[in-house]
Amino acid sequence: MVTWNVATADPPDDVTTLLHLNSPKNPDLYVIGLQEVYSGPLRFVSDAVFDDPWSYLLMSLLAPQKYIKVSSIRMQGLLLLFFSKLEHVPFIRDVQATYTRTGLFGYWGNKGGVSIRLSFYGHTLCFLNCHLAAHMKYASERVDEFEYIMDTQSFDCKRAPTIVDHRLVFWFGDLNFRIQDHGMHFVRICIDKQNYSLLWSKDQLIMMKQKEQVLQEFEEGPLDFQPTYKFDRNSDTYDTSAKKRKPAWTDRILWRLRPKALPPDEENENKVGLDAKKLKQLEEDMEYPLKIRQDVYTSIMEYSISDHKPVIGIFTLELRKMYETPLVRLRAEGDWSADIDAMVVYSPLQPFPSSTWDWIGLYKVGFSSVSDYITYTWVKDDEVAFNEEVIQVYVSKEEIPVQGGDCVLCYYCNALKCIIGISEPFQVQASKVAIEEGMLPERINGLDKAVSGDDF
Repeated sequence: MVTWNVATADPPDDVTTLLHLNSPKNPDLYVIGLQEVYSGPLRFVSDAVFDDPWSYLLMSLLAPQKYIKVSSIRMQGLLLLFFSKLEHVPFIRDVQATYTRTGLFGYWGNKGGVSIRLSFYGHTLCFLNCHLAAHMKYASERVDEFEYIMDTQSFDCKRAPTIVDHRLVFWFGDLNFRIQDHGMHFVRICIDKQNYSLLWSKDQLIMMKQKEQVLQEFEEGPLDFQPTYKFDRNSDTYDTSAKKRKPAWTDRILWRLRPKALPPDEENENKVGLDAKKLKQLEEDMEYPLKIRQDVYTSIMEYSISDHKPVIGIFTLELRKMYETPLVRLRAEGDWSADIDAMVVYSPLQPFPSSTWDWIGLYKVGFSSVSDYITYTWVKDDEVAFNEEVIQVYVSKEEIPVQGGDCVLCYYCNALKCIIGISEPFQVQASKVAIEEGMLPERINGLDKAVSGDDF
């Protein structure tokens, strides 16, 4: 998990350290929350059509490692991206994203929160990336903004309609809490000598947790790293401007494991029984345990493009899977090429909310996101044969890449907002007709790179 206020800078050339790409053990999931992504008028319009530079870089680096971007959401400068190893994708369901503005009395999105919620092997997870009010004196306002975001964000999900209903919540971002009372000289000495613990008691977030119940259920690892704000750009030197802002741990990662529901005889001294929702939560907690451990919590000091340093957290989740079978199994029927119409065969393995908006996408092996398909076909519109166990879907030869390549098929369920089945890789054969006619590959192949800038 990464949080970084990038201060409108474009991404650096190398983010290997940021993503721990050289780590001997690859993570299953990446969650990346950025703040102050550049959102000037021209860039914001282009980013609405094309991937922003940060998303593009991260997808291009992670796709070859067999990660795909499952979901993302942006609100002005706030950007949240969720990546998963391909093997987990059919078990990530009910994906939804939302946002809350808190800037300019709730009308402006320079401050606020963006979130992605989903079900991971049946366990409900929510990721909340926030950028809260700045300046030393606004600690209480930051808590108020956080409470407002928590109270107002809702999801179309019976199991977890609000953030606190989720089994596990991660809260991170530029939360902007400062170190109060201590003077600049004392703070700098503690940093130079790495006596960070002497500053903890005056960290505003730690102080607010002692009196604000909404914060008390959130856990955080020890702040055993340098405060991540404010630095002179392109340096490791704290603010030397006229303002000389005091260093602070503004950039944080916290988590909340949903409190376990108590059995009826322990619910309270009045012995009031559990309602149906809490009873179901109790049964879920007992049958499908979920544990979390934080393995790493630190800043990455080598990056200097911003006045903030990025913060990363590495977590281990221990869970019992509620399901291990995808909702759909699908495969390419027979040989595929642009010379003949093709057929997809799929079988529902479990009931799921299918609709006329479901589609099957053809993807190049190593695709980067759900939207990175070569072509797609509507499941209901193009069904040619149907029984209870096996369904055939037609794909026109006009939609098949002429030069061929290694591909996979993915079934996208509109109701669940996710891919619920992925085929084994298969070979799309090069078109013999196209080869004989000497057709130009850049005009005919969905797998080719875009044509040159002059042609564009």
